[in-house]
Amino acid sequence: MAPLTVLNTRKKAVTRVTRSSKIFTTIIKAIQEKKGDNVVSLDLRKIPEAVADFFIICEANSNTQVKAIADFVEEEVKKHTDESPYKAEGRTGQQWILVDYVNIVVHVFTPDNRKFYNLEEMWSDADRMEHLDN
Repeated sequence: MAPLTVLNTRKKAVTRVTRSSKIFTTIIKAIQEKKGDNVVSLDLRKIPEAVADFFIICEANSNTQVKAIADFVEEEVKKHTDESPYKAEGRTGQQWILVDYVNIVVHVFTPDNRKFYNLEEMWSDADRMEHLDN
């Protein structure tokens, strides 16, 4: 599927992020504010072939909500960290939108697409953390 092509065309950033980094916490809060479901992060830093330090994955109940979450993540990250995504893909179909911040890649899925692509299983050797609403 096209959204993954962006991951093959850019270099991993030199600066490492953590789950307490401003950009990471801003993304989680933005997803939660727009009522994203089943929010998890995968820590990929110990996986040599990983294309990012973290994947943040969530789902939304409609295409409209998928777009709203992705848009709000971009707005909030820009407002609080002054960072723009390297690339975003999937806005046309709005079933899986990928927002790539190089160190962190955000995946916003509809439930069926999340189950189908099953990124958590594909990256099962990563440290997984669930992010419950505050």
